[in-house]
Amino acid sequence: MTTRTGTVDEFYQAVPDDFTAPAGVLLRAREVEVTTGTGAARAWQVVYATRSAFHAPLPASGLVVAPEPDAAGGGSTLAYYPGFGGLGHHLAPSRRLGEAAVTDVSSAVAQGWIVVVPDGQGVGMTGLGAYPFLSGGAAAHTVLDLARAVTGSTEVGGASGACAIWGYGDGGRAAVMAAETQPGYAPDLDLRGVAAGAVVANPRALVADLDAGPWAGLVFAGMAGLARAYRHLPVTHLLTENGRRGLAHAETLTVAELLDTYRHIPLGTWCERREPWNDPLWRYVLAAEAAALRAPEVPVHLYHGTEDELVPIAMSRALFAEYRALGVDLSWREYDTGHAATAAAGAREALTRLNSFRLRRRTPSAATATRPSAT
Repeated sequence: MTTRTGTVDEFYQAVPDDFTAPAGVLLRAREVEVTTGTGAARAWQVVYATRSAFHAPLPASGLVVAPEPDAAGGGSTLAYYPGFGGLGHHLAPSRRLGEAAVTDVSSAVAQGWIVVVPDGQGVGMTGLGAYPFLSGGAAAHTVLDLARAVTGSTEVGGASGACAIWGYGDGGRAAVMAAETQPGYAPDLDLRGVAAGAVVANPRALVADLDAGPWAGLVFAGMAGLARAYRHLPVTHLLTENGRRGLAHAETLTVAELLDTYRHIPLGTWCERREPWNDPLWRYVLAAEAAALRAPEVPVHLYHGTEDELVPIAMSRALFAEYRALGVDLSWREYDTGHAATAAAGAREALTRLNSFRLRRRTPSAATATRPSAT
């Protein structure tokens, strides 16, 4: 794939402040070299219109990879949300797919899917701030609007008809949040089903669990990402001056650099409160980011590893129970493996499930079920 690191690429430059394009509209596209290993016939980098978590219009970028035109699959679209790579705009999957993403995308392309890969808000595009990591609304809009922009487009891919969503870890969270959001936000999208692994369904519980441990960099990244998503609120009020500098630095780092820089450092080190997630404002933000606040109207396949050292399997089991109480069409699989190994182990069944979903017509319920928000 063509990359332009180290130089200014006008394709990824953000549009003016008065940007008002309707969500789900393709703004521009350019064909690029196909990433080695994906098995795709053609590929495009795209820029499209989406909405922030709180519905402010903004552009986002992504990647579209397509199989041979006569491949089985009927032009169905698979929105694949990759794992968390860091908070900076230079970490765009549309510029360079990670190894795990290449493996998953190639498996999907081989089965006839036109795969669309969102970069994430603030990633790829310049001048939009840090990636709003852990913001379910931002991730959902990014996924759904890319699928809408590509489906039916004559400019890229040739996708039409059915759509499905797949992700693991941060991508799994994006997938289920998109499924919950779709009926109200993108009812025009013919979404057939979702596969999601190791879903961070309860960010508040995970933050408390990971704080001061080997994954503490993800806790700090979560604070940076949600501060970006909720910038209309004074969510950085707890940060010390050193904390504000640390947050600005974190916004430039890859996930590996985040983990190395902030390993075993408690979040309270950067704040005026030892457990900032118990601050009333942060309690509100984290409660608003819980999954299962609404019921997806499509089948959902959940999977998780029993030895997951990052996201406890209890979180996915609880999500499964909450979705079942809401009447969601569910399937579930556990693997006797850790976080990274489960991503690979669960991919084959995830695609099998997605292939079955695209053959089913969506039958939305008369009224979408909801559960009360936590406070």
